[in-house]
Amino acid sequence: MIAEEPKFRHEYKYLISAAQLPILRSRVENIMRLDSHVGKNGIYNIRSLYFDDYENRCFYENENGTDPREKFRIRIYNHSTERITLECKKKERGKNLKLSCPLTLEQILRLLDGGGIDTSEQSCPLIRKMDLQMKTRRLRPVIIVEYDRIPYVYKNGNVRVTFDLNISSSVALRDFTSETIPKRPVMPAGWHLMEVKFDEFLPDYIYNGLNLGSLQQSTFSKYYLCRKHNHN
Repeated sequence: MIAEEPKFRHEYKYLISAAQLPILRSRVENIMRLDSHVGKNGIYNIRSLYFDDYENRCFYENENGTDPREKFRIRIYNHSTERITLECKKKERGKNLKLSCPLTLEQILRLLDGGGIDTSEQSCPLIRKMDLQMKTRRLRPVIIVEYDRIPYVYKNGNVRVTFDLNISSSVALRDFTSETIPKRPVMPAGWHLMEVKFDEFLPDYIYNGLNLGSLQQSTFSKYYLCRKHNHN
């Protein structure tokens, strides 16, 4: 089976209140299904370790809306190191592309101890690219972003609607793989983030079902907000 090539996708973001959350969820549940990766409570936890260089280029490019731009992150789910993913998120002309490849726990622990990523037996171009940027741009870990996600999916248009709750940040970078880490919320009390992602088209009944025309689209960035809250 040939792996599908990654593609640029549309990504719309909306800040929603605690009062809007159950209303929007009830609308989504009528037309989409929960992602199969959720637990019994319909939620999974995401923890991401983001990188930036010595000039804080990723932070300032995000602040200035630079296009194109990209940033690296390492991601785990539900506080488990069974699945560790290196990702490069690219933004260009209003669309997003995510490239990814797996990492081992040994690679992460070495990186957190101040070393580089061992590329001696790696065939993944993304790991080699990050290793090069760590050597040439002094790319290094800068912030942890953590939140709980309620994800819904729909096959036509490859649509994902997600609700991100309890968005928080941490500078305890060496504790990235720990079960729990010290963290602090970065959103005003009672506010959450809804994201709508799709390929070429968003079906009208999903757009109308969510009543997106009445919600204000945002340029919200979890990474940027968490960096700003921690004074870069």
